[in-house]
Amino acid sequence: MGRRTGIRAVAAESVLVAAGGRAILLQLAHPSVARGVAEHSDFVGAPLRRLTGTLDYIYLVVYGSATERVAAARYVEKAHTPVRGTPENGSPGYSAGDADLQLWVAATLYDSAMAMQERVLPPIPEADAERVYREYAVLGTALGMPAELWPANRAAFAAWWNERLAALEVSDDARRVARDLLHPRGPGAPIWLRIVMPLARLLTTGLLDDRMRSGFGLPWSPRRQRLVDAVLMLTRLVWPLLPARVRHAPAIRSLRRFRARDTRHPENRH
Repeated sequence: MGRRTGIRAVAAESVLVAAGGRAILLQLAHPSVARGVAEHSDFVGAPLRRLTGTLDYIYLVVYGSATERVAAARYVEKAHTPVRGTPENGSPGYSAGDADLQLWVAATLYDSAMAMQERVLPPIPEADAERVYREYAVLGTALGMPAELWPANRAAFAAWWNERLAALEVSDDARRVARDLLHPRGPGAPIWLRIVMPLARLLTTGLLDDRMRSGFGLPWSPRRQRLVDAVLMLTRLVWPLLPARVRHAPAIRSLRRFRARDTRHPENRH
């Protein structure tokens, strides 16, 4: 990916994808997101397609050209257009175009990436950390979230994040979707995915705090904590030794895949 600074120096590290499960569960902890996913999303039935789509969006917004960023945002907006519902039976309404929900989703992606960054990658210098934080707002603003909704700095974000997190109550919808997501079955879940899911479940659960683990009904123990610590320590030792083309492979493939598709189908260009 070449030498990068700010968000571009961070987002290409594919090890951050390991925190994706944490981000998804935190998104589901928002009752409006949970209901929207439960009623509209194919995440459970086709988890790899949804994960690939999310990663494509992130990589295109961060590393793509201005035209590619617009194309990525339009694709997501088109997919989200039918995702809306009115309040009923005590459940909140939802709309994928709601700026507050866009803020929450972008915040979970940032906070989860930093949770993994801090555990397995070298520390980000203070000045750079503020720049990385500010630039992560693009994951929301690319979809139309007003820039002023993104807290002004990391200290403001931490206060906002802790307040929002403390107010969340995991719903039955969220627990049901999370259970199906963490135990994939059916034609959308290949054998290899089922093989790696025990490790994915371990890391996802380990990166959550006790309250969220309890809310989702995820088992935990000192033994599981030791396993997570060992996996993260091994990753911290091995990751810097890998060549950049390996560490950045998903981002590179995502950009190449999009550009090849765009070349084959010029009508998709914006």
